[in-house]
Amino acid sequence: MNGVATLSERSESTSPPRAVPKVLAVGAAGTSAGMVIPELAKRGAYVRGLIHNPDQTVAVRNHGAAEVVVGDLGDRGSMDAALEGMDSLFYIAPAFIPNEAEIGVSVVAAAVRARVRRVVFSSVIDPSISELVNHSAKAPVEEAIIESGMEYVLLQPTLFVQGIARSWQDVLETGVFAEPWSSETRFTRVDYRDVAEVAAIALTEDRLLYGTYQLCCEGNLNRHEVAALMSDVLGRHIEAAQVGGPSSGSAGNGVEEASPMDKMFAWYDKHGLLGNALVLRAILRREPRTLKAYLRELAASASESRSTTGASK
Repeated sequence: MNGVATLSERSESTSPPRAVPKVLAVGAAGTSAGMVIPELAKRGAYVRGLIHNPDQTVAVRNHGAAEVVVGDLGDRGSMDAALEGMDSLFYIAPAFIPNEAEIGVSVVAAAVRARVRRVVFSSVIDPSISELVNHSAKAPVEEAIIESGMEYVLLQPTLFVQGIARSWQDVLETGVFAEPWSSETRFTRVDYRDVAEVAAIALTEDRLLYGTYQLCCEGNLNRHEVAALMSDVLGRHIEAAQVGGPSSGSAGNGVEEASPMDKMFAWYDKHGLLGNALVLRAILRREPRTLKAYLRELAASASESRSTTGASK
């Protein structure tokens, strides 16, 4: 982030009752934290949403935040102000943010200074994988949280089903579901709405305290099997394919060095990401949402959009 965007906006609000959990939700305008806020509001929590762009204030309010502040994760004064008066913190790092580990550790330190009682960290499945920068950068943050003396819950979700939405239009137009790694490798996925529900439970109840939870839905599927689910949902054949893949980029000194994204693709190409639904099922006390159910939602949304477009012509 260029320049320091210190705390610059705070919505006017009345002080919440003492018995109400007061939660700072980091990344409140993001897709993931944006799912956590309604779950917290549903449980009666008082949510202060932290955003970087003031233009996102109304959207975050509409998600259920009682208060919105604008700040910068990398600025100490900004975080101290954002955490003032809060007793809990929900933290998820922006995807592939530079210096992710350093920033995450500094956020934990700010929570300690603010005497925050509880932190819930949306980490990632298998943070011990050193080849995956977006995984390994979360391990120091988890360690800092455990050492902090705060109450904590560490969530380790796998690949989000919501990521498929980015390529759904291409699937509909081409009949091909393609990703930049092998179609044979297997992945366990999770609907982040279920993760958001677990996060809200962790922030408003005590039954998950001091736990580290791998969060997955059922199914370790390769791309052929995902394409088969798409075919079933859409009523026409969808083909699985690989597009692009890991490539080398110059480090500027004649040495070829793979980018973090390429390293991720290379790992996925060989290993995938595998997990188990047992923990998520136990926490939710119901079956987790499935990939097929999410695909049905995408198909229904696309169909509704076409109907609306057709009716407006």
